[in-house]
Amino acid sequence: MHRVLEYIDQRLDQSLQLTALAEVAHFSPFHFHRLFTAWMGETLGDYLRRRRVEVAAMRLVAQPRLSVLQAAMSVGFGSGEAFARAFKNRFGRSASAWRRQQLALRISNRNPDQLNRNPDQATSPPAGNDVRTTQHRAEFEMQVKLIDRQPRVIAYLRHIGPYGVPIAAFWQQQVYPWMLSNDLLHYPRYGISHDDPSITAPDQCRYDAGIEVPSSFTCSGPALKTTIPGGRYASAHFKGTSDTIGDSWQAVLRDWLPPSGMQLDNRPSFEYYPPGSSYDPATGVFDCEICIPVVPL
Repeated sequence: MHRVLEYIDQRLDQSLQLTALAEVAHFSPFHFHRLFTAWMGETLGDYLRRRRVEVAAMRLVAQPRLSVLQAAMSVGFGSGEAFARAFKNRFGRSASAWRRQQLALRISNRNPDQLNRNPDQATSPPAGNDVRTTQHRAEFEMQVKLIDRQPRVIAYLRHIGPYGVPIAAFWQQQVYPWMLSNDLLHYPRYGISHDDPSITAPDQCRYDAGIEVPSSFTCSGPALKTTIPGGRYASAHFKGTSDTIGDSWQAVLRDWLPPSGMQLDNRPSFEYYPPGSSYDPATGVFDCEICIPVVPL
């Protein structure tokens, strides 16, 4: 079933038929549809519609020059009318109205002189009188760079639920003991965020805690294997806590990306923890590289 969700994410712009997805899962179409609904808590059709609309919503904010129709086509809707109905059912307003609201919120929370900054660099702006956010952003002077990465095989455990503090608990209580028992403590680690928590409901957000492994590695327990695709990524260094990293993700996606001349594609975004990455158990402060997949506009 994990392979099915991965297959869907990589092909949102294509026609996704029940029979093809059932073949990915190695079930008959009848049993696959029934098991998918039981496992996900929504039918396959409802999931595809929700996933497509949520990815389109993220692109509408991150790519201001993208038209609503282009956003609809980029996630597999066959017509603007079908997309408009699905979007309004999910967000309670039209795609254009939702985009205007989101962009207005973003602009209201940033300095005017940041609007025309160098697209090769981005600085997370102060916001209002929120002391925590202001302190975090003062410490986090984000320098975004474009890098090329090679594909990497990882073993991973999946968390479904809110991001932030629960992710830290997931690493400590479930992932670390599994890594220890498989002698993987000194390998590079990855935190893969499959959903935008400002768009997807918290109880439906998917996160994979991954560890780089040889292709011959055999998974044990609940772990599965996949490959993080290579290619061009926008990368920014983060140092802070689990309850502030969300601000940094938003700074990359909603501040740096729109004027950068780049756009997202269907590869997953992730946090990269190279060997030697720091973590202070007393304060919860850690560091990593935020990586988002990009291609030229």
